[in-house]
Amino acid sequence: MNHKERVSAVLAGKAPDLLPVSSWGHDFLREGSAEQLAAHTIERQKSFDYDFVKLNPRWTLFAEPWGNRYEPPTEQVFPRLVHKVVNQPSDLGALAAVSANHPVFLEYERSLAMVLDEIGEELDVIATLFSPLACVGLLCGGVGAPLVGFAHSDARTLRHALEQVTPVLRSLAERLIARGASGVFYAPLQWTSLDVCSAAFYEQFGRPYDMEVLAGVEEAHFNMLHVCGNHIEMQRFIEYPVQVLNWDNFGDGNPNLGEIHAKTDKVVAGGVPHRQLHKLDAPALRHVAANAVGGLAERLMLTGGCAVGAQIGDDVRLSIARLPAELAA
Repeated sequence: MNHKERVSAVLAGKAPDLLPVSSWGHDFLREGSAEQLAAHTIERQKSFDYDFVKLNPRWTLFAEPWGNRYEPPTEQVFPRLVHKVVNQPSDLGALAAVSANHPVFLEYERSLAMVLDEIGEELDVIATLFSPLACVGLLCGGVGAPLVGFAHSDARTLRHALEQVTPVLRSLAERLIARGASGVFYAPLQWTSLDVCSAAFYEQFGRPYDMEVLAGVEEAHFNMLHVCGNHIEMQRFIEYPVQVLNWDNFGDGNPNLGEIHAKTDKVVAGGVPHRQLHKLDAPALRHVAANAVGGLAERLMLTGGCAVGAQIGDDVRLSIARLPAELAA
């Protein structure tokens, strides 16, 4: 099977010749333009020959159109926040929608087009999309505090902000699919963790807006939901309208792959211990992945439960790429 055939088989619930594999992560020094993002994405794919590509833009992209500003990194670390637009609950109430033609969004679309032009005939490319709650959280400075506190003091203003952001992100999602992406990698960030907010908080301020955005890409054939963090209570997300569920099956309080595989007809994606890669050699990685996969042979993709660290070496990324053949041997 080629890459697309392998992914299509798994999405259809059929057994592939080998499990599809991919990994993703930041190169913080090469994310500042469409050209840089496309170039390093293409280079990684040509080096490791994954079965699909997740286009992984800079972490700050989804907050920039509303006015957040960041200092570009000079080493492999997240950009430093230098200005945020939300400092108090009333700022949420003043938030307005931005144009889907904002230059930052157009830059992202250009990077997708460049990647597809180069490798899109060979494999599926899914485009990262942050959720409305993730985006508004960034406008407040990050994940968790202070947004949770703002919501408790004035829930009305948070709902207003989410209502402004949601249609913009839905429009962007639709445009990414129209550009040729096979689907979106939908990322609510660590808001899905009970360590960050309660299930009731997410049910009120996360899920309804997730559903509105995902409705815009329901015709795409390869949408992946990333449920981030520890203690995620995965049962809350099983019925999301996506084809693939991705989470850290090694995370504290999280279910293993088999548990969720048995509860849904969706594809599950995981098995690569992204937090442990810096201390595992190739045989140890193979052993950990084999135990995680167990006897699963269908509706499974081999991926990390989150991004692979920027400082992880190419030898490790190559070991990930080789896992399907080694597990099948």
